[in-house]
Formats: sequence, C-alpha cells, structure tokens
Amino acid sequence: MDSTKAVLSRAVPPEGFRHLPGFLDRSAQVALLSEIWALVEPEVWFTPTMPRTGRPFSVRMANLGRLGWVSDIRGYRYAPTHPTTGRPWPPIPDVLLALWRELVAGPEPECCLVNLYRPGAKLGLHRDEDEEAQEVPVLSISLGDTAIFRLGGLTRRGPTVALPLASGDVVVLAGESRRAYHGVDRILPGTSDLVPGGGRVNLTLRRVTGPRL
Repeated sequence: MDSTKAVLSRAVPPEGFRHLPGFLDRSAQVALLSEIWALVEPEVWFTPTMPRTGRPFSVRMANLGRLGWVSDIRGYRYAPTHPTTGRPWPPIPDVLLALWRELVAGPEPECCLVNLYRPGAKLGLHRDEDEEAQEVPVLSISLGDTAIFRLGGLTRRGPTVALPLASGDVVVLAGESRRAYHGVDRILPGTSDLVPGGGRVNLTLRRVTGPRL
C-alpha cells in the first residue's frame, strides 16, 4: 500500500475538506491547461518574494480575475494589476467559473491564483487569510505532476496529513478546513506529461472581498 495513502487513512482531515480524485478527465485537463497557458504566457508569470527578507519563492505565479494575490517586500496582498507590468490581470475562464458554481456555494470568485511548480519547487505551510471573505470556500484544481499536499489544522504546529494530488484532482477547502494550514511538500517529477516542460500547475479560486453594507 502506498505509504502516503496509508498515512491519510489514519488521520482525519479538518471538517469541510473535500478531495475529488480525477474530477477532470484527460481531455478536460488538456483543454483547461491550454486556455490557462494562452492567458499567462509569456508576460503574466512573476516570481513573488517573501516580505521583509525579499527571498524569492520557488514557485512561479500568475493571476486571473479582478484581483490578484502578490507578495513582495511590502507584504502579502491582493492587487488589481500585475506587480511588474502594471496591467490588469486576464479574466478567469468561463470553464472555471462553471466549476465554481457546481462545487462552491457563495459569491463569484475574484481571483484565480496560478502556481507553477517545476521540479524542486514547494510551498511551506500557510493559511489563506488575506481575504475579507474567509467564510467563502476555496477551490483548487491540480494539473500535471502529482503533488504531495500537506494539510494541517488551525495551528501551525498541529498534526498534519500528507495527501497525493494527481492531475485532474479537485479540492474544496470549506468550513474549518478553510482556515487550516496547508502546503506542498514536493512534486513527483515525471508522473504526468501534461505541463509543457514538466511540473505542476495549481489553480486556486478565491473570493476576496466581503459584502458591502
């Protein structure tokens, strides 16, 4: 039995966590990645840096939608324009909006964060907490190489569980899991031939702003 799956079977993910293995078939993955690639290449990718230290992330990023998540010496935030070109972000494709409406209850997403993991890239434990609308679930789609996703609880030092996310898998973070720490330990190179040049693309749809009274 796969050791990662064995670890998962002995642990209980936070309430509201949903993993939908193989939700997108191969043809849907190819079509979606082609649309994403056309929107982000070559000018929309950027390399975020850590606040205070300026250390670059190992993951390259892009955004789609009215707002985009960025990180630099000034901190984490959402912005309506690209940090280097100053241009508005490309729109979120209709296919992703349709997927959101199918799986997530709540207002429309305003951001689709696109993460590109080449071999060796990873993402440390963190929480998605820069949004006003933290009651709205987060929707994540995996394309390309399998990732070892790590899911924790509401504290950084709490127990975690490792879960392989393969190409076409969809994850919903709702309820308690919406506030849970999570990250990517590593990707498994060569487990998919979907992404040009190898690696993994992760799409994370988020609602950013809360209701206006």
